[in-house]
Amino acid sequence: MIPFSILDLAPIPEGSDASRAFANTRDLAQHAEGWGYNRYWLAEHHNMPGIGSSATSVLMAHVAGATKTIRVGSGGVMLPNHAPLVIAEQFGTLESLFPGRIDLGLGRAPGTDMLTARALRRDLETNANQFPQDVLELQALFAKPQEGQRVHAVPGEGLEVPIWLLGSSLFSAQLAAMLGLPFAFASHFAPEMLHQALEVYRSRFEPSDQLDRPHAMLGIGAVLAETDAEARLLFTSQQQQFANLRMGMPGKLPPPREDMDAFWTPQARQLVETTLRYSFVGAPETVLPRLRTFLEETQADELMITGQIFDHAARLRSFEMMAGLRDRLRAPAAAEAASG
Repeated sequence: MIPFSILDLAPIPEGSDASRAFANTRDLAQHAEGWGYNRYWLAEHHNMPGIGSSATSVLMAHVAGATKTIRVGSGGVMLPNHAPLVIAEQFGTLESLFPGRIDLGLGRAPGTDMLTARALRRDLETNANQFPQDVLELQALFAKPQEGQRVHAVPGEGLEVPIWLLGSSLFSAQLAAMLGLPFAFASHFAPEMLHQALEVYRSRFEPSDQLDRPHAMLGIGAVLAETDAEARLLFTSQQQQFANLRMGMPGKLPPPREDMDAFWTPQARQLVETTLRYSFVGAPETVLPRLRTFLEETQADELMITGQIFDHAARLRSFEMMAGLRDRLRAPAAAEAASG
């Protein structure tokens, strides 16, 4: 059965701070390794009080240093915010520290609002438009040096750091196919173009030195608990945070609330429910058939699972339950192979 991985935004709950968020990230990563998750990725966002993973490569080192086998990566680094040489050096450093465990996922969005994006890289429009060229430059910096090459990534040059392209539309699907790179689609918050992006990526894929066949990893949300009611209550934290973000009021992750109808308008509710369509919320027995249907419909090669849950213990339990569902999904396939 397909691997399950985790996307972490290092959530900062109300009443807490970044230091506690980073301790929780470390703890979740250690548990995830024990539960058999394949990757642990962290996402670059800026100027968002409830998300602590802005210095993504630094936090990756924190996670990789606290674990032993799980792959650690960016989901992703927003390349328009950075010079390719800087990213090559940062991830070359990570790969040198933790050989064979580092992934470099790249996105072309700024990961923030336009004002903050301009503070990160002054010429925002130019930087976003040259994303394909920046990806090629980054690949060249990781490759073996060429005769006459004047600029070198040290460390980074000659290291095999897998590059992934991330996307929520067709652009990165097309580019990943053209370059023969693995592709991660952000269906956990951008579900509309999921199936079209998969069709474009798979039908246009050209093998490369890194990858000989398409590999599509799909993002989903997951909030699991002992009962459907408990899981739905836990999910209200993410619903509130997402609604506030869409209304231009980003904040820390709020505690769950029973009275969501008093919080949002019908329009806001519809927006959030549509956007978070691929969030799997409920007890394991409720989630399992939905999850199986999703995998059958998409033929995903891997799932990247995220879950913004206010209480850390409840978050741990949710990811532990998802690992249990992964094993249950594997069981029929293993039985079929044994009987064959």
